[in-house]
Amino acid sequence: MFTGLIEDTGRVTAFDRSGQAGQLQIESSLPMDEIAIGDSVAVNGACLTVTTKRNRQLTFDVSPESLTATTLGNLRSGSIVNLERALRLGDRMGGHIVTGHIDCIGRLARISESSGNRVLDFSLPAENARYLVTKGSVTINGISLTANTVTQTGFSVNIIPLTQTATTLTALKIGDEVNIETDIIGKYVERLTQPWKGGSLTIKTLAENGFL
Repeated sequence: MFTGLIEDTGRVTAFDRSGQAGQLQIESSLPMDEIAIGDSVAVNGACLTVTTKRNRQLTFDVSPESLTATTLGNLRSGSIVNLERALRLGDRMGGHIVTGHIDCIGRLARISESSGNRVLDFSLPAENARYLVTKGSVTINGISLTANTVTQTGFSVNIIPLTQTATTLTALKIGDEVNIETDIIGKYVERLTQPWKGGSLTIKTLAENGFL
């Protein structure tokens, strides 16, 4: 689990592709003595596992699923990425619950300014937008943000100057793709309010069996 509060912006030093998978190497200022092989690190919001570390370099294996479901495949040597280590029990929960499992790829549709803040409008598939609510949480490239407005196929966020300088958001251009993770609470609420298909006695099944 993560919080969506970015700890560092790292630089991709190598991305070796092998078939449908890849190996990603990132230079970071994270405290290397606190990172162990096998630890989880969110890279632009996608949870990856540290496979090797050396000096300031972290290496991650990227699966075919991760390359297909995220924007990691767009990374090149020199790309700057948002980094966050996994949440530890007892840490302050400054953002919101982030799993590091990307729901979809969104696209930056519009940029505007408001009182020194940057307002970003993103588009995303309707089946994912349904989990967003106005003033609810959303994760963009691993950053915990608040959705200002929500439509059937998009949403907007307000980016304060601190977030602009501490993350990669300031470098985004119209048309750029981003990793989107919607709030996990909405997914569980939807699942729990649906009839269970494992044999529960819903009104429909009672009627179909002649009990009503």
